[in-house]
Amino acid sequence: MAQRFQTLPGFRDFYPAECAARNYVFDAWRRVARRYGFVEYEGPILEPTDLYRRKSGAEIVNQLFCFEDKGERDVSMRPELTPTLARMAAARQRDFKKPLRWFSIGQFFRYEKHQKGRGREFYQFNCDILGEESNAADAELMALSIDLMKEFGFGVEDFRIRVSDRNAWVCFAEQNGVDEEGVTTFLQIIDKMERTPEEKTEAALGEWNLSLESVKSFIESGAGASGELQEVLTNLSNRGLAEFVEVDLSIVRGLAYYTGPVFEVFDIGKGMRAVAGGGRYDQLVGLIGGVDMPACGFAMGDMVIMDLIRETEAPAEILEKEVAREQSIEVFVVQADPEKNAEVLQVVQSLRSSGRRVHFSFVDAKVGKQFQAAEQAGADFTVVVGSEYPEVGVKNLAERSEVRVSVDALVEELDRLAEG
Repeated sequence: MAQRFQTLPGFRDFYPAECAARNYVFDAWRRVARRYGFVEYEGPILEPTDLYRRKSGAEIVNQLFCFEDKGERDVSMRPELTPTLARMAAARQRDFKKPLRWFSIGQFFRYEKHQKGRGREFYQFNCDILGEESNAADAELMALSIDLMKEFGFGVEDFRIRVSDRNAWVCFAEQNGVDEEGVTTFLQIIDKMERTPEEKTEAALGEWNLSLESVKSFIESGAGASGELQEVLTNLSNRGLAEFVEVDLSIVRGLAYYTGPVFEVFDIGKGMRAVAGGGRYDQLVGLIGGVDMPACGFAMGDMVIMDLIRETEAPAEILEKEVAREQSIEVFVVQADPEKNAEVLQVVQSLRSSGRRVHFSFVDAKVGKQFQAAEQAGADFTVVVGSEYPEVGVKNLAERSEVRVSVDALVEELDRLAEG
């Protein structure tokens, strides 16, 4: 028996429908980013492992697909794009006018347990502003994330932007005896609070004689909603987006490089983890590339947002229509006269040159079978090439109406029917 191969755990096959759905998400990401004046860039999938060690410490290696290449270099398949962005921006920062407004859509790899919304291979939208100190840049990214969700068909009843401030937590930690080396660990504990049993969180906080009650009191006080964060909230309110935003100090983002306002996009009531998140990271470009450059950014993964789209009525309907549209064709050219093969090919190429998606039968087939194939392909129209050529029949399959037209006027007639 021949060996049967299966997809590796955490990796995905994209059959046509899944690929069409992925393309729909990618197209929305690009549309909104460009609407905000961002330009697209890309970096390599393979980077030196030390790039990720520099950003996240030696323990990050356990989460990487890393190996020694044939040049005996320690390399890793990228788990994220921010270190690459920092490296690229520092290398050529004099070549670009500030602030940089860059976005990317790429494939990433993390060697971790795969589960709903999280795989070992995934696609991610990254959007960053570099070289801008003003908190208007943070608000711009949050506004963009809101418009992304709206682009997918989500409304104010479906999601919220939960905003917080890392600096408020750093101050809280320092005031409660957490030393500088322990701040990162402390923030990671806070970041996981909602997903961790309370007794386990209480035990972890005990290292600094902190109680879970004191942490909850700080969160409920909203003490971080001042200064920089208040500027962001006012900016979003002035844009008319206040209803999508709430202050939630339980959001701290576990990554150590964040330095200011942070935010995450959460669905309302679906019980998912954050579908997007990010914040300000003013020191990372300096850490990676030795160039002082303030920065902020956020990312949205394809797996979580796709799950949320499919589980929410209005976005799911939009997705279904877009997938059907991408997989359908506009015109099926039917050969009604076996002597008109050359003419059929001429019509097919002419219609494709006009920008239409066109199918035809590769082999001789009865006219009824060709019409059946047109229906199955989701064609809007059929063009029948028969003995009357150069006159052809144009049939609207939805309305079951038919007109006859000269082949020279075919493109113009299809334009008219499509507009109608």
